[in-house]
Amino acid sequence: MPENQKILPDEMIPANIRSVQPGGGVCYSIELAWGQWRRWYLKQFRPNYVRRMAELRRGDVRGAPHEILDPRDLKYCCNQCTAHWAAEDNPFLWREYLPIARWGLAELQIMGWPLLAVILTLVRWGGAWAVLASGPAVLLGLIVYFFRDPHRWIPDDPTAIVSPADGTIAEISELDHYEFFDGPAVRIGIFLSIFNVHVNRAPRAARVVSMHYKPGEFLDARNPESALRNEYMWIGLEECDDPCRKLAVRAISGLIARRIVCILRPGQEVQRGEKFGMIKLGSRTELILPRDAVDVTTLVGAQVEAGTSVLARYRG
Repeated sequence: MPENQKILPDEMIPANIRSVQPGGGVCYSIELAWGQWRRWYLKQFRPNYVRRMAELRRGDVRGAPHEILDPRDLKYCCNQCTAHWAAEDNPFLWREYLPIARWGLAELQIMGWPLLAVILTLVRWGGAWAVLASGPAVLLGLIVYFFRDPHRWIPDDPTAIVSPADGTIAEISELDHYEFFDGPAVRIGIFLSIFNVHVNRAPRAARVVSMHYKPGEFLDARNPESALRNEYMWIGLEECDDPCRKLAVRAISGLIARRIVCILRPGQEVQRGEKFGMIKLGSRTELILPRDAVDVTTLVGAQVEAGTSVLARYRG
């Protein structure tokens, strides 16, 4: 988090958003338990490292649900405090450049290593057993493929509003009144299958002004009722350069996708195309724009990519 990052008071964060993954989950719980053990190990056997990282740490740890010894401890609570390390002081910065989503590394290891062990065992046994290794090998490949996070080239058109998600445009509908805009809106719904990249990106350079997390059901994202009944994270944004311009993004869980990750908090600024979270497995993401201020440039059925595909442009 940059030193000049504006952050609003903690009370502005909804009470039910106590983590970047408020819906929890099995892998999430395992990773938190691992973090607790790791912090104990570091304090017991690497006190000099702990001391050095504390000296280099910037910001404030207040609000964090556990001790912040190094950057790894911020993975699930970076939206709860302002603690951070400068890039040159972060020994784990390389993880951000992996072609795998940072928030999927735990799932990849928890599921991947056992599958790899099974594959190697079957191959070592040889014969018909080696043939059977193709099954877990395909499953391992699908898991790695799902959590991929490819580099994206962000368009520099000043009027462009880019897609917040990969997938297929499933809906473009007009709304007579949208409370956040206090006026008419257009909603663009994007369906993400399990084969799409699931990292969410900011559609514009904007500031987070409001957030809302709603626990709910896990209906198939293609079911129209899912938009109303499923778990979702709603993010209200205003343009950094023109606060009168507002837009909103809503990440909705699906039948298989039950974990929404969002690292944002009120007052935080993001750049167009910047990664701010993901939805784990098939799901739906909506982009809501003020109807009378934009021209929609996409069509239902179009395949789009987060941060790259232009869905609409501001008039003028």
